[in-house]
Amino acid sequence: MDKDSRNNLITYFLILIIAAAGIIYGSSLSPDYKFLRVWEYANILILLVGLPFLLFQTRAKLPNFWQKSISNKNRFIIPVCIGVVFGVLDVLVFKVILHPEPYQGLPPFTQPFPYSIFLYLSGAFEVEVFYRLIPMTLFLLLGNWYKEGRYYVTFFWIGAVLTEIREPLEQLPDGGSLLIVYAIATGFMMNLLQAWWFRKAGFLASLSIRLGHYLLWHILLGVYIEYFELDKF
Repeated sequence: MDKDSRNNLITYFLILIIAAAGIIYGSSLSPDYKFLRVWEYANILILLVGLPFLLFQTRAKLPNFWQKSISNKNRFIIPVCIGVVFGVLDVLVFKVILHPEPYQGLPPFTQPFPYSIFLYLSGAFEVEVFYRLIPMTLFLLLGNWYKEGRYYVTFFWIGAVLTEIREPLEQLPDGGSLLIVYAIATGFMMNLLQAWWFRKAGFLASLSIRLGHYLLWHILLGVYIEYFELDKF
């Protein structure tokens, strides 16, 4: 096993350890929060399915997690900023426009802080493993193999379109047609950008886009509601 593959595995296991810590922390809080969402250890076992794909990033012509030719600007900073933009849009639409009045309890897309950090980091990781790491690595391995990579870019776009449309269709909001169009359009665009950055800068870049979005939409909005709106009641 080469150094890049070992670094992929180490990073992957470190994130799984954080997810396990979140389970322990969440379990300790659950008696006080009946609505708390806590992972099961089975979630972590399921994520082990992604391990073999960490060894094939180079063969699929994908950057490894810590590839030296990829700058941290492209690996983290720009992707996080992209995700933050989508988070700001969601906050403006769903909170500022559609629900300007104070919440009387934490809405289902938030959790108590700081537990929310553990849950949404784990959740973002799970989504990226099954939306990006596994399917896109498979598509690009096939693309690199089929006719010696002549249609590699075609395989990339097929994989990108199939993975980018999955999430918005699975998470259609309740509401009018304009809201549904907004959700599909932004979900489609964010997932497309994630696929692009996955190919350009690797799995951690794609994960960083989602974390940037979750930071605004799930975590900081939850902090605002918990500490500023709920105090009014």
